[in-house]
Amino acid sequence: MTYQQTLDYLFTKLPMYSRIGATAFKEDLTNTIALCEALDNPHKKLKCIHVAGTNGKGSTSHMLAAILQSAGYKTGLYTSPHLKDFRERIKIDGEMIKEDFVVDFVERIKPLILIIEPSFFEITVAMAFDYFVKEAVDIAVIEVGLGGRLDSTNIITPILSVITNIGWDHMNMLGNSLEKIAFEKAGIIKSSVPVVVGETLNETKPVFIAKTQEVNAPLIIATDHLYVTGWNGKPYSLQITVANKNNDERIDYELDLQGIYQLKNIPAVLESVKQLQKQGWNIKEPHIQKGLRHTKKITGFHGRWDIVHREPMLVLDVGHNEDGIKQIAEQIEITDHDNLHIVIGLVKDKEADKVLLLLPKQATYYFTKAQIPRALPEDQLALKGNNIGLTGDHYPDVNAAVKTAFNHAKKQDLILVCGSVFVVGEVNTEAFSGKG
Repeated sequence: MTYQQTLDYLFTKLPMYSRIGATAFKEDLTNTIALCEALDNPHKKLKCIHVAGTNGKGSTSHMLAAILQSAGYKTGLYTSPHLKDFRERIKIDGEMIKEDFVVDFVERIKPLILIIEPSFFEITVAMAFDYFVKEAVDIAVIEVGLGGRLDSTNIITPILSVITNIGWDHMNMLGNSLEKIAFEKAGIIKSSVPVVVGETLNETKPVFIAKTQEVNAPLIIATDHLYVTGWNGKPYSLQITVANKNNDERIDYELDLQGIYQLKNIPAVLESVKQLQKQGWNIKEPHIQKGLRHTKKITGFHGRWDIVHREPMLVLDVGHNEDGIKQIAEQIEITDHDNLHIVIGLVKDKEADKVLLLLPKQATYYFTKAQIPRALPEDQLALKGNNIGLTGDHYPDVNAAVKTAFNHAKKQDLILVCGSVFVVGEVNTEAFSGKG
């Protein structure tokens, strides 16, 4: 098969959560274990950092990878979903997996695929582990796909686990309470392996304490040690001052990830680095500074308050659940602009009514949908929005909506595209690069 034929096979023949939703989610690790056994268990030959959480796990994973690369380590990075190119999911030192490897891998395991019928995600996890071992990475940062306990990535025994936070998302699969969701995320905690937790709530902290005690794993709650004392948003960066609660030492950092929600992620990132240093990883302060200052450049990370055009300002953000939209709303408030234009599309299994209620009414809305089966039809989304006072029309595809917003916007306006990774991924940024 050619590379394109291989992609078509992966996307059309295998159950894919991003396209069809919960029916693609396998509630056990049997298939992943079988795939990896056929590959001589590559996951057992890797040193890994395992990152879970409701929000922030992508940003955290990329910042950690950028810091490790800056320290000179050959670093694998597995994340999901991708925005534009399937190969974004599997990277080494910021470079996407080779097309030839994808083709060869699928050909090698196709006989097993026909027998066990794995999901798309199970295949990509096994592919990542196999690639990282064959390319002899020093360390791999592995982002959980969904939940933790039953996620395909959870066959690894990492050297460090990280849980960013717990919020309301995927309740149909993870549970209808924060305690149940935390229990699923805590499933990545392994015996004697330290775990860094970025944020805790009254409902979730006891879950983490109980799990770590059960498996004798050191628990480090980042906010018990570090806190952000101040921040300042620049045109293309975020400046943050972080203080140590033990000695009040303060260090300034500059991030090229501009969303203010990174204030919540940075203590977990820095505390994770400290744990790696304790294990003997040679990471110095200049490496941390460089990694944070150039995360996007080093890892190719996009989609988090991503400013892709100015005058008018066009921002892409993959925030899609309640907490993510709350953070976007806060970011809008501190961003200088005249009129606000919001292009939004959601998927059917999100609580659209709750998400829409969090968005500002003083805006013009362009309701749309991504071209996937899970997408909530744009006319239904528009009706939900109009019913609560969000004014605007609906458009059959993302780029038609963005083009209309561009035509209506003035130089000092803000155009935001949000609501779904798939909506953001479909934006043709090149089409708008010459405008304004």
